[in-house]
Amino acid sequence: MGAYILRRLIGIIPIILGISLLAFAVMNLAPGDFLTALRMNPDNSPETIEQMRASFGLDRPLYEQYFRWLSQLLRGNFGYSFTYRAPVSYLITTRMYNTLLLSLTSMIVSWLFAIPIGVISAVKKYSFIDGFLTIFAFVGISAPSFFVALLLLYFIATTRFGNLPVGGMTSIGFSWMTFPEKVVDLARHLVVPTIVLGFGGVAGLMRQMRGNLLEVLRQDYVTTARSKGLSESKVIWKHAVRNAINPLITIFGFQLGGLLSGAALTETIIAWPGMGQMMLEAVQRKDIYLAMGNLVMGAVLLIVGNLVADVLLAMSDPRIRYQ
Repeated sequence: MGAYILRRLIGIIPIILGISLLAFAVMNLAPGDFLTALRMNPDNSPETIEQMRASFGLDRPLYEQYFRWLSQLLRGNFGYSFTYRAPVSYLITTRMYNTLLLSLTSMIVSWLFAIPIGVISAVKKYSFIDGFLTIFAFVGISAPSFFVALLLLYFIATTRFGNLPVGGMTSIGFSWMTFPEKVVDLARHLVVPTIVLGFGGVAGLMRQMRGNLLEVLRQDYVTTARSKGLSESKVIWKHAVRNAINPLITIFGFQLGGLLSGAALTETIIAWPGMGQMMLEAVQRKDIYLAMGNLVMGAVLLIVGNLVADVLLAMSDPRIRYQ
């Protein structure tokens, strides 16, 4: 297992290089650059624009810009953001905590609700409960996150839940609060975006769990366990669920990879200061190094997430062995 993990980690290097080169090429295919919008302002003289171009290194050939950025990346420097006038590594560090907090919370909530709901739906198949949960799943899968967010904001604004925060990450005066007050305030601001992000996740995972469990319940070893006199709850939770949940571990790996980018739209609607919102601004303003820094971090997390999923799958299923 150790040799397998080491090979996978070494394999990250060429993948990251390929992703960074492709991202740099795509970012430069669009016409114009970060200074294009500044040229439209008559207060900025051509001499000022050229000075800024030289200071940012945009006057150099594209291949030189890329290798210069790559050499800085090898030293742990992601470059300099044109938009925020700050190092990209600093911006990623400050925003990553916010995005990880939101994404991890919604992912944990999704799994905590989806697994038991999927089990109930499979055990009560073709019943009224199963039909209701199936309709819920179809709505959750098909409804866009921005639509769910708008409906939730309208519901909060028109009901007695109006005191629940609907935007931002903290309240005014957060820095003067005590630690318990900060935790409560942050938790209240997490409610709305967590529901928005977790709604579709619960629906999708629930349908996956239901289908897997229905297939497992038809296996011979489940019939054997019942014939030995084991209680139905022990048959379901100890034998069937343990095998039915294995395919979901792969989904868990993809969810880890999407932690930094999967909440971009929700962050924009809820005004949550995360990396997804910053990434959209970087692409819109052609802030090349900020966008590439976000892409590299997302690619690393995706690869590591798949590796974690493979390791967890091997730990949960004794039939799987990696050489």
